[in-house]
Amino acid sequence: MVVKNVMNMNPGDGATSYANNSGLQKAVMSEALPLVDETLEAMFSAENGFHAKCLKLVDLGCSSGPNTLFIISYILNAIEDLCSKRNNSTDHHHLPDFEVFLNDLPDNDFNNLFKLIRGEAIGKNKKRRCFLYGLPGSFYDRLFSENNLHFAYSSYSLHWLSQTPEGLERNNKENIYMARTSPPEVFKAYAKQYERDFSTFLRLRGEEMIIGGRMVLTFIGRSVEDLSCKDHFAQFTLLSQTLLDFLSQGLVKMDDLYSLNVPIYMSCEEEVKTLIQNEGSFNLDKMHVFPVRWDAQDNILNYENNIVFDKQRSGKLVANCGRALMEPMLTAHFESSIVDELFGRYAEKMGEHLSEHKYSSYYTILISLSRK
Repeated sequence: MVVKNVMNMNPGDGATSYANNSGLQKAVMSEALPLVDETLEAMFSAENGFHAKCLKLVDLGCSSGPNTLFIISYILNAIEDLCSKRNNSTDHHHLPDFEVFLNDLPDNDFNNLFKLIRGEAIGKNKKRRCFLYGLPGSFYDRLFSENNLHFAYSSYSLHWLSQTPEGLERNNKENIYMARTSPPEVFKAYAKQYERDFSTFLRLRGEEMIIGGRMVLTFIGRSVEDLSCKDHFAQFTLLSQTLLDFLSQGLVKMDDLYSLNVPIYMSCEEEVKTLIQNEGSFNLDKMHVFPVRWDAQDNILNYENNIVFDKQRSGKLVANCGRALMEPMLTAHFESSIVDELFGRYAEKMGEHLSEHKYSSYYTILISLSRK
């Protein structure tokens, strides 16, 4: 499965859309903001001597909801403040022009995104000269001309692989992802695909970015190096179990289930560091890790003691988020008629799981890179 041919978030602004089920991603963005500030400050520091009449920025994997407006507005406002401090002036004539590129796969709902942008102000300075462009394409391909890009941001996108790892065929059988019951060749295939994809991503951005340009990236990772030591990926195991229930009832075909392998890889810190060092285009300036609960919403990163856990609510939150991410891929693989029932049952299983493991979290890796 080549991801760019089948992968996109649920479009529109309905009940199952990504736009209305991306509170988890908003929580991740909120946690990343201090490093965004720090990275931009370094880029604009007097010692660095960074100046440009037109700044080119990109959100890689922007999707189509309000999170895109939030992060782009935040970055533009931060740059404006830095320029004002550097010039000791609030005069907008001291600001550079901005070209902002919103990148995602071709089937992304760019129409909904630009309708949303049309009705909202981008940033706080209405005199700012800002030009926004949709940029359809995979970030595992070249997107810009050489030595042209100043700043890149990506949130919760780089754990998606460019394709299902080669050589899996039916080796993984009843699992749709890596699991404790997966054979060793499955782990090796996923790790090899990630190494190839992340190295390609770094090389391409290195070609596109000016010397001294910066990237801030967040993605789902794992806390230990050994992939097989425990079940790091329980959310996919639960979805596999739900699909197995459907198989036993004749609602899905065995061949369809056995051939499904989700193209995601959750890397560990050492893998990330090694690949950045080996590829060689960027310095790894900062790495920070933090947990984000599966049922996180908006800026709720941790539940306070006075919040009562509700397994039905939490199970549905996680299932709705998963549906917004995976429904197009699953409907391309199975019959679309099963989706409502599939995620309804998945929500029940997830609620039971969270009642026993209330603090299930994504191990999130946040990094800041500078172009050598």
